Amino acid sequence: MDCLPLSGSDDGQSLMDSLLGLLRVRVKRGINLAVRDVMSSDPYVVVKMGKQKLKTRFIRKDINPEWNEDLTLSVSDPDASIKLTVYDHDTFTKDDKMGDAEFNIKAFIEALKMDLEALPNDTVISKVQPCRSNCFAEESCVIWKDHKVIQDMCLRLRNVECGEVEIQLQWIDLPGCKGL
Repeated sequence: MDCLPLSGSDDGQSLMDSLLGLLRVRVKRGINLAVRDVMSSDPYVVVKMGKQKLKTRFIRKDINPEWNEDLTLSVSDPDASIKLTVYDHDTFTKDDKMGDAEFNIKAFIEALKMDLEALPNDTVISKVQPCRSNCFAEESCVIWKDHKVIQDMCLRLRNVECGEVEIQLQWIDLPGCKGL
């Protein structure tokens, strides 16, 4: 596969040369999200990394929504942080913010660099403890499952009275890209 240069790139470097791979963020569900309408909220999630911004559909009148949606980010910088923000969809006014969380993927990326093929299914590769810098509501494990590295996270939302969001990370290798 030939790599196409980035438009406006004056150094001739192609997008595929700087791309490490794709990160699939499965936004599973929200738990006890804040009420922003009369009795409920119409929540959706926005995931940002660098200049990339993706969002889920909104779910009507539900403070415990189940999205189960996959959002795919292209990763060029393994040290970049990912910001997740929950909003309440409003038809006639600006959408209300319902909290945010931020996390990095360093432990996940480190696990991807290991030779894991000989490991049994469901092996815990590493654990990340909740701390002030990661928004985790509980311990997050990086796991080898079905020949893939996955990481489940429960993120406690900041700047809001309550709410958590559960997500899962999974890596997608792309042929022709730089890789890890």
